[in-house]
Amino acid sequence: MSEPVIGNLRPHTWSSEQSVGYEAAIEAINGVVGAYTALIADAETHPGTHDEIAEYRRLRTECQQERRALKAEDTENIARIRAVYAARLRDLTEPGA
Repeated sequence: MSEPVIGNLRPHTWSSEQSVGYEAAIEAINGVVGAYTALIADAETHPGTHDEIAEYRRLRTECQQERRALKAEDTENIARIRAVYAARLRDLTEPGA
């Protein structure tokens, strides 16, 4: 019988603060990805918005790439991501922001 996948995982030595920060950063990025997805869906219902849709898709892809590159132990980057993406989500979702 083969060994379960979990048996091949390396142990991580993240602190509780790093784990919480990492999860919060992931959630912040996910919120922005969701906002871009909603903008894409809305734009697809209007004629002549192909450039707008392409830009939203490009921005969403950048978010997804940044999410994949996150490292829980990179505390400074995690703090930056949380701040940047919280502000971006406000800009994308709050009227008049």
